[in-house]
Amino acid sequence: MEIKKSPKASLENGKSLGLLMGAAVGLAVLFVGFEWGTREMKVVTASEGAADVIAEEEIEITRQENTPPPPPPPAPVVSEVLNVVDDNVNLEQQDILSSEDDQSSAQTQTYVAPVVVEEEEESEHQIFTVVEKMPEFPGGQAALLKFLATSIKYPVIAQENGIQGRVVVAFVVNKDGSVVDAEVVRGVDPSLDKEALRVIGIMPKWSPGEQRGKPVRVKYTVPVQFRLQ
Repeated sequence: MEIKKSPKASLENGKSLGLLMGAAVGLAVLFVGFEWGTREMKVVTASEGAADVIAEEEIEITRQENTPPPPPPPAPVVSEVLNVVDDNVNLEQQDILSSEDDQSSAQTQTYVAPVVVEEEEESEHQIFTVVEKMPEFPGGQAALLKFLATSIKYPVIAQENGIQGRVVVAFVVNKDGSVVDAEVVRGVDPSLDKEALRVIGIMPKWSPGEQRGKPVRVKYTVPVQFRLQ
């Protein structure tokens, strides 16, 4: 019996159409899969600052390599080996002599005394104002005041005009005690100043002033008082 097959029931007619539709569905599913895939993204705004972005970056961790320790210092070089002996062992006494200990050279040396520099003598014209021992009137300060009171002759013109006061006179006491170079340092009236200089000029010799045990010239100042009774 011959089998007859209907052309409508043949599967070869729809084979190419099925392949096209399957390929189209596969491409559509693949495209949708790419579009719906999730991706983690982070948007950094300017307000967050660059510091936050740097903090999120991974920091590379580095490890310090183990450096070998430095070599030990060389052992000290011993120049001499000291032999330790007992206290009861007698050792030979060795004297260490140097050129400074040479007694022969010391005996030949001649002692030279240091040179004494004599102080320069004070100039004859040098005048001191303060010395170790000041000049002194014969009998002291009280005798000086008495001499002035008894020697002064009050000028008549000054008495008539009622002039009085204190005249300060400076003078130089020489090495021999004589009084020279009298001058008025502070005057009151020409008549009184002249009388004060006259009295200073007739004074006896003073005890001279001394500096380092030697008499020197000293400048001295004396006030002469003029007072009306």
